[in-house]
Amino acid sequence: MEQNRFVQRFDEAAAQLGCRLSGLLGRLPAPVKETVQEIRLRAGGPVMLSTARGELFLDKDGRTTRCYREGLATVTFAQMEQAFACLCEYSVHSFQHEINNGFVTIRGGHRAGFCGTAVLQDGAIRNIKDISSINLRIARQHFGAADRLIHSREFAKGGGVLVAGPPACGKTTLLRDLARQLSSGAAGRILKVCVVDERGEIAGVYQGQPQNSLGPCCDCLDGYPKAQGILQALRCLSPDVILCDEIGEDGEIQAVEAGIHSGVRFVTSIHLGTIGELAKRTQALRLLETGAFQNIAMMAGRDRPGQIEHIYRVEDEDEIRGFAADRTGLRRNGDDEVHAVYRPGTVSGGHPILSANAGR
Repeated sequence: MEQNRFVQRFDEAAAQLGCRLSGLLGRLPAPVKETVQEIRLRAGGPVMLSTARGELFLDKDGRTTRCYREGLATVTFAQMEQAFACLCEYSVHSFQHEINNGFVTIRGGHRAGFCGTAVLQDGAIRNIKDISSINLRIARQHFGAADRLIHSREFAKGGGVLVAGPPACGKTTLLRDLARQLSSGAAGRILKVCVVDERGEIAGVYQGQPQNSLGPCCDCLDGYPKAQGILQALRCLSPDVILCDEIGEDGEIQAVEAGIHSGVRFVTSIHLGTIGELAKRTQALRLLETGAFQNIAMMAGRDRPGQIEHIYRVEDEDEIRGFAADRTGLRRNGDDEVHAVYRPGTVSGGHPILSANAGR
């Protein structure tokens, strides 16, 4: 059943690339479609599919190969123009704000990222022309992705959650399922969940209706800048949980700080290659300093998208330090050691903060 959903998601995304490319991609066998995470198009280059096991190229007959060779299906400039127009529903000006940010979210919650020539005005990007690359990331709803987190003893202790991992490891997939489960009562009672979906990837709202299931008690602020959306939710929606992607700007962190004493639990994601990088990321440290996040769910990686490798409590310094040393090679030459430790003292949230420390 889940494999069928993945195939349907692929077909749904591919159909929005225009008839020339969607016809080629539609001929792929179902076992290939269900593994594809991204469809990558480059003007004058081959059609490429990104999967958890590596990259695939398409030949002119719609067959896949892992080898770059002659006879591959090449994306023409006309196909690129058609794909761009189709992704923007033939109304590019309606998506101008999203295009200026480098991507659009389309029906189904799929996200298309663009590369091209930037048009600048007063140092800011006002348009992107001559589109040369499109990366269409396929949104998947993986029911049960949040099971391990929901039923963990760490989550039961309370506090917010940072979902950490590299790009394309399934952070948004986990957030989506967590919103669904929390608003459906999987945590023991039905919670009022508010999703601030600035980029439209979590809910996949299309014409006012979420394309992804977020449960019966979830409100979605679609397209809201995260800082404004968080404050709006606090003022008007009385949420138990506020969930959004990738908090990091000053205004966003201030909005979180405004909510930490209101009884709201925050969940967000952060790019992090390994747990050992935690102390090196200014963004991560600032989020911890708010006191709103006591749990870190470290994703397994691109080869196991949507799966959690480990869940940490922020106060479990020995576990985090040991894991960082063992898994990221931070112990060097037998006596040099760089690791994550806690400085004594507290901050506004009342718990210690990770910092980088090097010594012999």
